[in-house]
Formats: sequence, C-alpha cells, structure tokens
Amino acid sequence: MSTKATVEKLVSLCKRRGLVFQSSEIYGGIGGFWDYGPLGVELKNNIKQAWWRAVVQERDDVVGQDAAIVMNPTVWRASGHLDTFADPMVDCKECKKRFRADALVGAAPESAHGHEAAARVTRCPECGGELTEPRMFNLMFKTYVGAVEDDASVAYLRPETAQGIFVNFANVLTATRKKLPLGIAQIGKAFRNEITPGNFIFRDREFEQMEIEYFVKPGTDEQWHQHWVEERYNWYLRLGMQKENVRVRQLDRDELAHYAKDTYEVEYLFPMGWSELEGIANRTDFDLRRHAEFSGRDLEYFDEETGEHIVPFVIEPSAGVDRLFMAFLIDAYDEEEVRGETRVILRLHKDLAPIKVAVLPLSRQEKLVPPAREVWALVRKHWMSQYDDAQSIGRRYRRQDEVGTPLCVTVDFDTLEDQAVTIRERDSMEQVRVPIAGLVDALRERLEE
Repeated sequence: MSTKATVEKLVSLCKRRGLVFQSSEIYGGIGGFWDYGPLGVELKNNIKQAWWRAVVQERDDVVGQDAAIVMNPTVWRASGHLDTFADPMVDCKECKKRFRADALVGAAPESAHGHEAAARVTRCPECGGELTEPRMFNLMFKTYVGAVEDDASVAYLRPETAQGIFVNFANVLTATRKKLPLGIAQIGKAFRNEITPGNFIFRDREFEQMEIEYFVKPGTDEQWHQHWVEERYNWYLRLGMQKENVRVRQLDRDELAHYAKDTYEVEYLFPMGWSELEGIANRTDFDLRRHAEFSGRDLEYFDEETGEHIVPFVIEPSAGVDRLFMAFLIDAYDEEEVRGETRVILRLHKDLAPIKVAVLPLSRQEKLVPPAREVWALVRKHWMSQYDDAQSIGRRYRRQDEVGTPLCVTVDFDTLEDQAVTIRERDSMEQVRVPIAGLVDALRERLEE
C-alpha cells in the first residue's frame, strides 16, 4: 500500500475523476450505497473481465451462470441464513447511533456473522451515553413478491450469490455433461443490511460478488482447496498488486463459519489495516445436503469410476468486486515530484486501466482537429479511449496519469507533414514517434504483450 493513499484522498479522486459518487447525493445520500461513474464502471468491468477470463475462459473445468437476485424463500431457510445470518446490535440511548456489538469490542471477526461478542462495552464510543443490551439483527433485506404484502409473499434480496449456484447444481451438471471436479462461477449483486457500513466502498449494503463453487470428490477437497488458494493469491500479483501488500491467512478454528472445514483469506493492507479481499472456504457437502433435504430433490453425483452416488464437497473462492476496486486503486496510487509539481498517478495494470489510450491534439487549432479525430476513430475501434483537448497538453497528461491511462497519443503540427504521432507512456513518461499507419500495431505491442 502506498503510504500516500489515504481513504480521504481516494474519495476525493474518485469523485473528481468520475470513478465513484455517493448514491442519491443531491438528496443527502444514503449510507452503504454508491454509484460508479464513467471511469468507475470501466474499471469495475475490467476487474470482472479479468476474473472471468482467469477462472472460466482459461480453464476447462469451470462454467458460468447468472441466477436471479430474488429466490424462493425456502432457499434461505435451507442455507441457514434465516436463523444465523445476524449480527449483535446495540443503540446509544443518548445520541441514538447504532453499532455492531462485536465491532466495539473486537471480539469477533467481521466475517463471523451470528457470533456474539465475548465482552460488552456499555458506553457509546461517540458520546459516552449508555448503550442498550445487544440484540441480534438479521442482515437480509426483506421484500414482497406479488400484489399482497403478507407472510405468504415474503421474499429476500440475496445476501450472497452462492446459493443460486447450489440450487442449480443438478441443472448445470445435466446441461454440460461434465464430470467432477466442476466449478460454477457467477458475478452478481448481493445485499446485506449492514448495521455500520463504512470506510468508503469497503463495506456496503449493496455490493457485487465474484464467486466460484468448485465441486469435488470427497477426499480430494484439501488438495483442491490448496490449489485455489494459490490460484487466487497469484491472480492479484499478476494484476500488479505489490507483494508486500497482499497476504494469505488461514482462519483459526473459532473464526470459521459453521459449515466450513477450513478457510483461508486473501488479505490486503488497507489504510485501516489488514482486511479481507477474498475468502477461499472448504464448505464440505453442507449446502448440497441441506438443499436436498429441504427440496426433496436428488443432488448427488454418480461417479462412473467407482459406480457410487456421492454428495460432492465444495471449495468456494468468493471475492467482493467493490473491495477489489478499492484495493487496486490504493495499491496503484502514487505521488511524485516532476519539475517542481506533484504528479498524482495511478499505476494500474494495463488490463485494469479504465481508459487504455487517450488521444490529445496539441491544441484546438482547426488544422489539428480533423487528423486528431481520425486518429481517435482509428484507436477506439480497438480499445476504450478518450479524446481530450481542454487546457494545456501538460495538464491533460496529468489528468490521464491521475486516472491510470497507460498511453497517450499526441497529434501535433508535425503530424500534418510526416503523418506520424507521439506515444507517451504513463509510468516512465517516455515518448516515441510512430507513423499513423503503424499506430495500432505499436499500441497493441504495448497493451497486449
């Protein structure tokens, strides 16, 4: 983590450059909900595409799906969410602020939903007022399906995407005719009514997950668990995260979810300390057995090698897109002195950068506009690009550096004579002149190598 990347600087950069906005800001906002602007949605899409490419496209044992957000409510009874997906909550009798009891004492990890605090704090950390007794608060958002709002029409916004994969296990198995090990991947929105969202987009009430449920034969689960821990850790390094800022931690037994045999977390050194980016859990056969029990459907797998019907174990790598978004920004953020000025730069991996190429005419002089527009038309067929002609060329370079654009292409008055342009590289600021006829190849060599 760059020591220069504070949460405050990140929030300012994200709003100023169109990465992230407070949701409903003109009405005062709403806690735990965020909107992604023009550059933010590009970065977010690039993170998701890099993940999908690594876990689905480049593998022959993982397929994708996209399950609905609202599911039959019995799904959440079978999964245990209706009974255990809760946090202990306290209120201040004076200032009326609400807190998670376990967060106040630090007795339980943030992921340990359903665990009560070991020791109570009785005074409000904000005003010193008296706190109420802890009471359990279910984190699922409740809604209704149909025209009548009664108990029979109650449904929930999913708190995770995983259950949509488990209930479709038999469907995917039949449709793909694949054998174990088999992974099913999904990217989608999830919703948790967090008591205290905070730290910018680190903990939200609406967020996006990237999850894999990897079904394996019992007895091979520990081997595949280690495989996925290594795969996921190395994915972050391949996308440019600094090794000293990323670590893998095995959870202690008292930190494990009730269904887990073992769990590792990939953690990142955020400004507020080491925190989870992704969990890789061995969920055993808990989920398939529960859904088979509650639905009455057969969710076993027939092993042709042994002639046995088995209930697969499941390895689950699960990451939050919004947390990854924040971590990649923090890791890439840098400040350096250039000719007496502070240059803010996002050293994002080229695969993640929202804008790959910016086309910059040296000025708005009317002779430069047509060739500059032609160059932009040529470039944007291949990469997400931007045309920028406002203010001096130096200021425009700084704007592109600040949002992580790897390459700038400058069209100048010499272009009118030699039909060539200048490519300027973000990190080194080195420049090279190339003919327009060879521009696409020159850019591809730098962006796709």
